[in-house]
Amino acid sequence: MIEFIIGLDVNILWLILAGFAAGFINTIAGGGTLLTLPALIFMGLPPSIANGTNRIAIFLQTAAGVAGFKSKGVTTFPFSIYCGLSALLGALIGAKIAVDIKGETFNKILAVIMIIVVLLIIFKPKLKAKESLERTTGKFLWIAVITFFFLGIYGGFINAGIGFLMLIFMPYVNRMSLLRANAAKVTIVCIYTFGAIIMFYLNDKINWKYGLILSIGNVSGAWISSRWSVKKDDNMIQMVLIVMIIVMAIKLWFF
Repeated sequence: MIEFIIGLDVNILWLILAGFAAGFINTIAGGGTLLTLPALIFMGLPPSIANGTNRIAIFLQTAAGVAGFKSKGVTTFPFSIYCGLSALLGALIGAKIAVDIKGETFNKILAVIMIIVVLLIIFKPKLKAKESLERTTGKFLWIAVITFFFLGIYGGFINAGIGFLMLIFMPYVNRMSLLRANAAKVTIVCIYTFGAIIMFYLNDKINWKYGLILSIGNVSGAWISSRWSVKKDDNMIQMVLIVMIIVMAIKLWFF
């Protein structure tokens, strides 16, 4: 263990810190993938491998999230299972596209998406928990299932910022409280990320060492932020996140 710690270089420490920040931000604000994915690319991984490697941390983080919500009695089954399976089918398509796309093209697409997500963070509508009955059965279930298939394609392709889209969709369409929508979100992401991992693995697009190291940071950050529940610092965290995203987007596009 001591030899392992001594052998850590600056890049590995940076990766753990990036994972920690992502896990922390994902729990109280969202958008952590916009930090970890560029970090992996900047460390020298080809974009497709960075994309696949990032999924290991996402899967472990969301699995921990599912367990955490369940331990507090917050579950959204079977709604989240149906939507998750639909998203999984879409994620297989999206991951296949990500595997085949050229590195330079992917970097530019990521840069554009990062700017779009920044705008979404800034101008997202103010959502409030609804007290009316949830609409998670019948036609509203089918609307969600179809919608999450397409969200799964995006999630399988890159995943960045998808949490914001889910937390806008479910409260408005399915009338879920933000708490329950977040619980559904982590379940759905966990399910379709497993499918994406399989696709990236079959195409040899995962660096397991970096993926597991990144996971240490992600899971740790999520655990600490969930314990502290630092809601009062949301605005500051989002400002830091926005600045970092813009800087990384510029680097990806021009350098």
